[in-house]
Amino acid sequence: MLYPLSLEEILTKNSLLTPEQLKAAVTESTKNGHSLQQTLIQLKLLTEEQILSTAAKELNIPYFPRLLPDSLDPSIIKNIPARFVTHYRFIPLEEKDGTLSIAVNDLYDIQILDELKLVLGKDISLALTPGKEIEDAIRKYYGVGAATVERMLAESGIEVLTEEKRADENIEDQVAEASVIKFFNQILVQAIKDRATDIHIEPFEDQLRIRYRIDGILYEADVPSTIKYFQSPLVSRIKVMAGLNIAEKRLPQDGKIKIRMGKEEFDLRVSILPTPFGETLDIRILSRKSILLGMEELGFSKEDLKKFAVLIAQPHGIILVTGPTGSGKTTTLYAALSSLNSGDRKILTIEDPIEYQLRGITQMQVHPKIGFTFANALRSMLRHDPDIILVGEIRDLETAEIAIKTALTGHLVFSTLHTNDAAGGITRLLEMGIEPYLVSSSVLGAIAQRLVRLICPHCKKEVELKGDLLKRVGIAENNTEGLTLYQGNGCETCKGTGYWGRTAIFETLIFSDKVRELVLSRTPTHLIKQEALNEGMRTLRQDGWEKVKKGLTTIDEVLRATPEEKIFID
Repeated sequence: MLYPLSLEEILTKNSLLTPEQLKAAVTESTKNGHSLQQTLIQLKLLTEEQILSTAAKELNIPYFPRLLPDSLDPSIIKNIPARFVTHYRFIPLEEKDGTLSIAVNDLYDIQILDELKLVLGKDISLALTPGKEIEDAIRKYYGVGAATVERMLAESGIEVLTEEKRADENIEDQVAEASVIKFFNQILVQAIKDRATDIHIEPFEDQLRIRYRIDGILYEADVPSTIKYFQSPLVSRIKVMAGLNIAEKRLPQDGKIKIRMGKEEFDLRVSILPTPFGETLDIRILSRKSILLGMEELGFSKEDLKKFAVLIAQPHGIILVTGPTGSGKTTTLYAALSSLNSGDRKILTIEDPIEYQLRGITQMQVHPKIGFTFANALRSMLRHDPDIILVGEIRDLETAEIAIKTALTGHLVFSTLHTNDAAGGITRLLEMGIEPYLVSSSVLGAIAQRLVRLICPHCKKEVELKGDLLKRVGIAENNTEGLTLYQGNGCETCKGTGYWGRTAIFETLIFSDKVRELVLSRTPTHLIKQEALNEGMRTLRQDGWEKVKKGLTTIDEVLRATPEEKIFID
């Protein structure tokens, strides 16, 4: 926002200061980092009224020495959040023909005024008024400490979602929205239409990169290169939606947004990290429509599904689900809890974070900063007489010990570990310091899983068997007679990837008597795994190969998703 005259020119034209006084004020302003207006007032060379009234007259903009009630529109004030008003130090006056009129104290704070225009998504017209009038108006119309209360609500994770706000957040139908707001809405709509699970907004020195994670793979979004210039207001807009502190740019922040597209509601989990080139964001998209899968929809083979059903039917013990982040462990655990959720069972969970709200199940989220950890939560949960407990992740010895004691005292416990395979979960507990006899007597079984992409049904085609790929997955070519494999050719539906959707592959290790004996003797992981194979366990790659034979996925995808195995598949 540019003006025909600078403040120095206005002051010189109206002979309010001598050249020496003005030069000294400009020097002091540069030295202390304050605006020229602030410096003139601090040095008592001019009063605020002299500066504002003169500037308003020269630039032909309104000047309000007093903000009277009839100069403000209460309905406009209601729609502008207190955190905006207090951060940018302005008061909204009225809105006409899409232009918002606001009263400010510093006409030449160009950066803030332009950012405010972009964040609000409206054209801005300015009026000048003394700073005390703005502060008094904020207290009068927003209440004392309004911004502080909003900040506390945001930090507590509470979001007040009124019916009016729900209507406003229907992102598909919003029209007449300007600049950054409209752009961010378009990003969201496209991400949801493309089935993205995450949106990554990543700043670099000369680029603002936006990427979508679709079916576990990152794809760069096609956005104008000039979006880099709007990085700050874009981040501010997202912070406002997530109830975060828009002024804090040095520390990580986490928040959430609720939106609706058409008739479907989504939860957006926002995580912000500071970088040398600005703040980087990850927005996790969670659809309330596809919250839960049934046990049969997870991707278990018939044999593994029977094994899993037997495991979760046990009255007490620990069931471990292992795999890297993003491998679908939480979805599997939620499916298990949902199948067990009935009126005669009390189920408690402690998670980080709570991915989905499960009706009829008491869920809690850890808060390490205030001492509410997995271990502390577990101790308290036992006083609530639960039948089944879900521990989001066993991260340390203390949590592992309490979980095992909980299982040994008659509770069914579900939890996760980050290991490459099912047998590795046993080793991890021993490495943490758990005694072998406790692991042997408490663990019922361990399940490793990965997610693999499904072949797009719209461009599915037969492909030639490749000996090198077969060898890598452990298949002898003479065992593929009469077998037809498929892959996606790439089409508009799958955006040329050849894949559409995902399913899970599993490795289910049941604790048999022999396996328990091996655990007691601290047998190495590979020998425990070999014994499980002898007893009928199928590895991740073997389960993946079964899905390849069924025409669900490809060998390339199975190799990408699974660790190397020195096991020959018959």
